Amino acid sequence: MKTTARNVLSGIVDAVTPGPVTTQVTVTVPGGHQVAATMTTAAAERLKLSAGNEALVLIKSSAVVLVLDFAGYALSARNQFPGTISRVERGVVSSLIGLTLPGGTILTASVTNDAVDALALSVGMEATAVFKAYSVMVAVAAQ
Repeated sequence: MKTTARNVLSGIVDAVTPGPVTTQVTVTVPGGHQVAATMTTAAAERLKLSAGNEALVLIKSSAVVLVLDFAGYALSARNQFPGTISRVERGVVSSLIGLTLPGGTILTASVTNDAVDALALSVGMEATAVFKAYSVMVAVAAQ
């Protein structure tokens, strides 16, 4: 698959919880991390999603927020993955930040250079990648 999404992870569908309008899907990716995705129930039916299916999860780097300190707050985002910054690739306006999760999975976040400077982001820092379930696309092999 060729895509502009920087985060494309293969995994296995663990659970599909359909509702009248939306369906919650959980996919386990390398390292045992469970990624939650929310889509329309019609989309889940069209993809014929069920537990045990092989699937890809796609998350655009611009949808990934890095949190260094929750300061006592809890976030509504279902996907929260702590890791270590392993790459800072500075561009003209924004930077690509690689966050390595336990087990070796790498998530990439696109962060403005102003934010990189304000947070003093650097390799070796601990951070948490956060993204909403609605920001996750799920792909399966065409049938």
